[in-house]
Amino acid sequence: MAVAVAPAKANKGPQKCRRKFLRFFRKGFDDPKYYDWERGYKWEAHLRWNEILSKQIHGALISEGNFADVARRAVTIESRTNLLFSFEKMALRDAVKSTAGAKIFAEGLYEFLYGRAGERARFEQWCEAVASLPRRQTRVLTWPLLTVFGFLAQPEDHFFLKPMVTRTAAREYGFEFEYWSRPNWDTYSNLLDFAATVEEDLSDLRPKDMIDIQSFLWVQGSDEYEE
Repeated sequence: MAVAVAPAKANKGPQKCRRKFLRFFRKGFDDPKYYDWERGYKWEAHLRWNEILSKQIHGALISEGNFADVARRAVTIESRTNLLFSFEKMALRDAVKSTAGAKIFAEGLYEFLYGRAGERARFEQWCEAVASLPRRQTRVLTWPLLTVFGFLAQPEDHFFLKPMVTRTAAREYGFEFEYWSRPNWDTYSNLLDFAATVEEDLSDLRPKDMIDIQSFLWVQGSDEYEE
């Protein structure tokens, strides 16, 4: 005799998250308020990156041995956002003050963004580079600090990870986010899968890039958007 099997419980998380986002931004990613609150400053930082630290400029500065200028430009661009905590900003500034630290940062970031190795190898090499930066008090190898520059430079490919907010958003969405506190490829790869899932689910809202996906998830996980 066949045994009846109950149908799997539908995941209502995506629709719930969509409704929450649209309660704050009725026109979705085209809402002027959304641009003012979330997308605008991130996109402007990306445009600034292209202006003063594009692949060509970054490569030329490295060729000239001007590692400090690469670090200074990257830090300046990020400093105009609220993506990193103040202690992370300070740790980064301390880490790239020395010539050795600036060199590690400049070369490591270039290889991460533009290197010929595969995605996993480039990410893991970037982890190693950030981990080897000089440290005073606060550790430099944090998820936000590790992912912010890829996000600003190449928002079509890279995602910015704020652990607590993203983990909360994943729970709300019903996505099994495989998070480990120490930066690693498996977690980052899973994060990109999460972003791709959300992007597909929101295709009718026409998200432009990872800035829109990150902002959507920020609304789900941040206490700034408590209802």
